[in-house]
Amino acid sequence: MQFGIFSVGDVTADPTTGTTISEHDRIEMMTKIAIKAEEVGFDVFATGEHHNPPFVPSSPTTMLGWIAARTEKLRLSTATTLITTNDPVKIAEDYAMLQHLANGRVDLTLGRGNTGPVYPWFGKDIRQGIPLAIENYHLLRRLWRESVVDWEGEFRTPLQSYTSTPAPLDGTPPFVWHGSIRSPEIAEQAAFYGDGFFHNNIFWNKEHTEQMVRLYRQRFEHYGHGSADQAIVGLGGQVFMAETEAEAKRRFRPYFDNAPVYGHGPSLEDFEKMTPLTVGTPEQVIEKTLGFADYAGDYQRQLFLVDHAGLPLEQALEQVEILGTQVVPVLRKEFELRRPAHVPSNPPTHESLVAAGPDSPHHDVVPSAALLAGQEA
Repeated sequence: MQFGIFSVGDVTADPTTGTTISEHDRIEMMTKIAIKAEEVGFDVFATGEHHNPPFVPSSPTTMLGWIAARTEKLRLSTATTLITTNDPVKIAEDYAMLQHLANGRVDLTLGRGNTGPVYPWFGKDIRQGIPLAIENYHLLRRLWRESVVDWEGEFRTPLQSYTSTPAPLDGTPPFVWHGSIRSPEIAEQAAFYGDGFFHNNIFWNKEHTEQMVRLYRQRFEHYGHGSADQAIVGLGGQVFMAETEAEAKRRFRPYFDNAPVYGHGPSLEDFEKMTPLTVGTPEQVIEKTLGFADYAGDYQRQLFLVDHAGLPLEQALEQVEILGTQVVPVLRKEFELRRPAHVPSNPPTHESLVAAGPDSPHHDVVPSAALLAGQEA
């Protein structure tokens, strides 16, 4: 099972000091967290993509390319890449280039984005979010799998005899996750192509997460990619730890109460009851995280958010250290003990996709099993 850290890259005032770090320092902070994550044994670092204050990671491939140069094993991902407002031609180029620079240590999570004003900034209509995601992703698959593409659609100018460059490393496109909090159409899209489905699992109750993941699993099986419990699922989670629960809550409460997304809403205690947020001891984080599989099934990737809401660098690094040394080793063991033998432990990687060969379904624009299922429906 893969474990990682993801960051949304917000620039938020530290409520305990009243100071706000610069955008430069926040970018440096994200880089240091990624390097620390590799140092303590994490598998993945993922960055969000945002084009509005108070967030800084507007160019994920630039950041991940820099991190790739400073790490050796860490897999680099996104949470998420905006498939709606980015041109799929540029996504194809940028992530193939990153794939080469990182020697294959790359996958990406595609999503619609949850910030309405971004759409007109890039000449798009938010009311077309779902059709944009569907059309753009199908084009992206063609760009990564066909040497010459002729294409015409609704949302961009046609392509005539177009070749995307560079081609994916080893002729093998990156593995794709589809990230969604609330859109069943995106879960359906992930299932149709046999891709991964990532639920950020931060703000919603477990019943909602269970419903979305169950839909994806059922449709994954419907489209002939394997049994429902073999579908590739990733989850997020947010934690803050200390030696005692009381100390963790005392330290984290100011950040929670003033967070730009959920601050000034439910109390910390109520939010913990309703969502996967865990503020307490490493043992409490282990217990609650293991419980994710009770409602989401046996899954393959767990990412943690630890640097939100103005938390200073030293405290974020402390959380990465505790997770990597005290929490993740236990989670790895316990999750594998409960996992049935026929359920994959890890999501596909560049190495496993190359080993599967050019005739594997990953290289199909539309997997033949999905086409057959569609014809029979």
